[in-house]
Amino acid sequence: MKFKAYITDHGVNLLEKRFLPALDKMGKTCHLYLTRDHTFFLHNLLNGDGIQSIAQFKKESLFEEYRISSQNDDKIAFSIDLSLLHRALRSILNIYVEFSGHGGGGGVGGVAAASNNRIQIKLVKKLPAHSQQAMPFLTFETKGYKSAVIQDVPISKPLSRADMAELQSVLDTAQEMPRTLVRLKDMNQIEQFVDRMKHVGEVINVSISKYGDLHLQISTSLITLGAEFRKLLVLGEQAAEVLNGGNLSAQTRTQMAIQRGDAMMVQVSVKHFFKSLQCHLAKPDCAFYGISSHGSCLTVIFQFFVPGTRQTDKSISLHCRLPVLDPGSN
Repeated sequence: MKFKAYITDHGVNLLEKRFLPALDKMGKTCHLYLTRDHTFFLHNLLNGDGIQSIAQFKKESLFEEYRISSQNDDKIAFSIDLSLLHRALRSILNIYVEFSGHGGGGGVGGVAAASNNRIQIKLVKKLPAHSQQAMPFLTFETKGYKSAVIQDVPISKPLSRADMAELQSVLDTAQEMPRTLVRLKDMNQIEQFVDRMKHVGEVINVSISKYGDLHLQISTSLITLGAEFRKLLVLGEQAAEVLNGGNLSAQTRTQMAIQRGDAMMVQVSVKHFFKSLQCHLAKPDCAFYGISSHGSCLTVIFQFFVPGTRQTDKSISLHCRLPVLDPGSN
């Protein structure tokens, strides 16, 4: 199997400044899944333990001169340590920028050399020091001021055909959208609430109505705290709110909506919920919340706009799936 490409400046910015810091908060390791057209960073899809996160990029958003081949329909997947990946990318980027800076003072030839300098990424097998067996690496390479500079990131053995098929199947399932989604423009409000309350309890109740209401509640034997976001934009199944609903408490409105089948409520880990909010490091423009049709997970979809517009950037996507706790878990 082979993979080689050049990371564009836009791709470097997306990964180094935005997505790798966010994804590292989801978990130290993830699967990097490469196909002919897309690159995925996947957390917890195979082990099913903890919060799942799916970051997807069209190859053009990260790379140029993209080449991939394998006996498994040109698909390659492996586990990688995100902190090591981020560190290697930052290190190679420093050399890349330094070399480009030197090119500016070297006359026409120096400028041409700087403009031709790029960051290459590829899969290789190397024999590590004090080892007799070649190991796989994801390697970055660029030109330094006097020589080529290489950064190797160790990876797992690429997934087998059977494991790849399982990964793709789980990925297809994880991409299924809830029937009702509500949009939250200001993610700072919900982040501040959860940040304040994450030490109060371990479980958070999340209810979402077809009216556009998102209600959060953390309860203990001594205290109940909540936050409500009303009349949010709704995508998917919607319903008209009953008259005089505004005169009722948030808890009463929620219970009535659930009884009518106009709302769903699930319990999730406060720790998982707080982790999902760390995706703000990827600089999304807003977030959508929804509960799967069977109530098996809470889905958070982060939306990115094309810079300078209100149009969705379809070249990148990021969403999380938080596992639901049993009703008696709190």
